[in-house]
Amino acid sequence: MFLGVEFMDQVEEHIDKLNQELKRGTITLGVLSQLHERQYGYSLVTILQNKGLYVEPGTLYPLLRRLEKQGLLDSEWDTSESRPRKYYYLNNTGKLVLNSLQNEWVQLVTSMKDLLEGDIQDGND
Repeated sequence: MFLGVEFMDQVEEHIDKLNQELKRGTITLGVLSQLHERQYGYSLVTILQNKGLYVEPGTLYPLLRRLEKQGLLDSEWDTSESRPRKYYYLNNTGKLVLNSLQNEWVQLVTSMKDLLEGDIQDGND
């Protein structure tokens, strides 16, 4: 069966949008998971990239500010270097929220794995 270029472009567009939605929901968990120790924005981008989660700085910095405003992170400026850096880290509320999100994530991954493996075993009906 031949699928036209326009059709394949539409499929790719759907995939791109859905991938963005999936990532949007997981970036917060990924970021929180790396803030047990103080991190500044660029170090966090690098850590996440090294672990396979690519986050643009233009996405990360507003997220960090939002999480701080929501009371999950604390921050402090380090001006001892020639270039001041703002370091973020989990506060007690953030630690509790992260723990809860991690538990929810494990349950969700388990459920999704069962659902997706069921599709494969059922012949992708």
